[in-house]
Amino acid sequence: MTQTSSAQFTVGKLDAGMALLLTEDYQLIEFPSVLLPSGVALGSVVNIDVCRDRDTEKRQRSDFRALQEQILSDFGTRQPKPPVIRAGHTTQTWVVIEWDALDLASATLRSLHLYRDGQRMMQPMPATLHQANAHPAIKTTGLDVGRQYEFAVEMRTSAGTFFSNTLTVATHALDNLSGICVCFGECESEDEVAGLQDTLRRMGAACADDVSLATTHVVARHPSGTVYEAAARYNIPVVRPDWVLACEANGKLQPAIKYALE
Repeated sequence: MTQTSSAQFTVGKLDAGMALLLTEDYQLIEFPSVLLPSGVALGSVVNIDVCRDRDTEKRQRSDFRALQEQILSDFGTRQPKPPVIRAGHTTQTWVVIEWDALDLASATLRSLHLYRDGQRMMQPMPATLHQANAHPAIKTTGLDVGRQYEFAVEMRTSAGTFFSNTLTVATHALDNLSGICVCFGECESEDEVAGLQDTLRRMGAACADDVSLATTHVVARHPSGTVYEAAARYNIPVVRPDWVLACEANGKLQPAIKYALE
């Protein structure tokens, strides 16, 4: 439904794309000359009809409300969820902190920070949401033997700051090899590897076929092969088989540096 009103004007001046129009009672308005009919000149008389289109107004208001509701649904009803962390692998001197996939709703990740015993650590953390969800774990080292720690993760987003649950972790003592995970590189024979694995398992250690974030040591006789290269890449100590025998003889974990493979 539309409402229409008409008015008659006399063209008083045409200049710089604008027309000065005069009403019969000498009211002056400016009007874009591009909207005037072709051939209009100074002194021409024009009739201008002005319409109000209520149907279009109603439709536009409806579209605007729908847009507002969509924005509210997409950005206003959900907020990021606090991180949920847990302990991965724990040894005598380090622990792997893992987290569930981060849910930021429509927010943007600004930074992640690791806290230990209430103090923020200078620990490199994933910089983007993709990195954090593709590799949801971090290894923190330099811990004391046989001590309990509390960890938390701070997640800063465009929608605010969120803290994870507090995780309590205790590092292992030296009187056994619990928490130690060993991968084997190139040795003399499969029988030698099998014997060393049996020894390690008796002392509470775990053995793995591939190097991972949980690997604490690599045992090898020769500085070559894919396992050795992976250990060098991830800064994992590579020791000779003598290290396993020394741990068994002493009944506790031995320093890797004394048995490092040269």
